[in-house]
Amino acid sequence: MMGQPTPDIIEHIRDIPIYQKSLARHYFPVLDKPEIARGFPQNWMTPRLAAALESGEAEFVLSTGTNHARMQIIRPPYFLLHSYYELWRTHPDIAGTWESGCRRVSLTTVLATEHVARVNAARRGVEPGPVPTLDDRWLDERTCYLNLRLDPGQWDREDVVRMLGEIDRARSTHPQGQYHLDCSGYHLAHLVRKAEGWGLLGSLAAPASIIHAYEYTPVNVRRFLGRHFACPVIDLFGSTELGYLFFSDREGRYRPHLDRMSVELLPVAPGSSIHQLVVTSVRNPYMPLVRYRSGDCVRTLDGAPDPGAITQFCGRLKELLSTPYGPVAQGDLDRCVGESSAQIFLHQLQLRGNTGATLLYTTFNDEPVDDSEAASLRQRIGELTARRCRIEHRSHIPVGRSGKYAWLVGHRA
Repeated sequence: MMGQPTPDIIEHIRDIPIYQKSLARHYFPVLDKPEIARGFPQNWMTPRLAAALESGEAEFVLSTGTNHARMQIIRPPYFLLHSYYELWRTHPDIAGTWESGCRRVSLTTVLATEHVARVNAARRGVEPGPVPTLDDRWLDERTCYLNLRLDPGQWDREDVVRMLGEIDRARSTHPQGQYHLDCSGYHLAHLVRKAEGWGLLGSLAAPASIIHAYEYTPVNVRRFLGRHFACPVIDLFGSTELGYLFFSDREGRYRPHLDRMSVELLPVAPGSSIHQLVVTSVRNPYMPLVRYRSGDCVRTLDGAPDPGAITQFCGRLKELLSTPYGPVAQGDLDRCVGESSAQIFLHQLQLRGNTGATLLYTTFNDEPVDDSEAASLRQRIGELTARRCRIEHRSHIPVGRSGKYAWLVGHRA
């Protein structure tokens, strides 16, 4: 039966309360986040887990909640960090920067920075300060976090100078002055644009390798980063509860990193070539997940449900847009935008009633797109969504409360 766990997986979950009905029925339905939360933590509690929590080998944490409601989970300390480091040290294009001892400088959402500050404050038994110092923002001896603002579009010159200085301090420990840059693609693009606008780009030391791993990175942002950085720019896909599952090489081809995991692809709707991820994982020994619906969507090379043929992580299940032609994902809109104009930086589709939509956009050069590109955008997006589309150039599109950008506003899944 499709997706049902193997005998070795059964051994990992035999005593866990949440799986008892499935074990008795010999059938495991898809596991959703509300089911995980129902009765937590007793629905996961075993004598082994209770002992691990008592000894500190396991801990309670919250998922970031940047793409969905925050979910409490149990995992080993630094589970996600260790997953990241394992992938970095074994990646075919960038393992050398791990081996050489590069520091990892992280430029992403302020929520991530605040989490690190809370972890450090808890270690010291104090309350975190209102503005984390650089010492507060070192997660371990290898990794520090830069961002102190919710909206990277609102970084001022002082913010940029500070971050460039902190990058220099991080790389100064390396014999060749190299460092590894971990980022949201949007945040790094904002930093480059602002540094360039204030004549500071020469102070941005070139990283030896780049990973963007926090959210969907639009095709135009990837192109922009590729023009400015000669090093490998790698995409990772994963989540707080699972760790990292797939990575791209420097050419953009995805490869699996399914250590103690397996993946099913299920169509998001009958006949759709967009698939949702369903993951079985015992990588986290204290909260093994069987047929867990992560909420992420992918496209494959030929539309078949083959995890080995994934070509794009195209958005979130809850953010799909219903159309007469079937569901539309964030990656589908991004393809239309990227094929119409390489100048568009941020974009957001606002729905107007049942038949209209407005594409709000900013550009890398701060100028509206030309008439031919505007006409192409209206036509392509109209055909994609079956809505009458307008486009509006903006000087700024605000980031969401999570520190990530919403691609769709007022949507109906």
